[in-house]
Amino acid sequence: MQNDINYAAMGSRIRTARKAKKITQEKLGELCGISTAHIGHIERGTRIPSAETLFRISRALNISLDFIFFDSQNDSENILKSISAQLAGKDGEKVKIFLSTVKALADKIDEL
Repeated sequence: MQNDINYAAMGSRIRTARKAKKITQEKLGELCGISTAHIGHIERGTRIPSAETLFRISRALNISLDFIFFDSQNDSENILKSISAQLAGKDGEKVKIFLSTVKALADKIDEL
């Protein structure tokens, strides 16, 4: 089993979450109290961020540290927040259709 942290993959997940929120590197840096250049290095995996920096990034992007490190969200609240973020700014009628589809699936989950 590989025990090394893949900083490039971790940075890629941060970049994806940042772009999904339509936040620039500059804005994320401001929110986290670090430079735009440092955000760029973190996203490319060329710098190792401190625990404090990762905590600030996770709060600014509303993502879990588990997601940053492992690309997983075990907490259903985080999954719902992620879905909500993806739906933000989308066509309201299409969102209603999506949500009614999810509700229909949830109602029938025991039958699947």
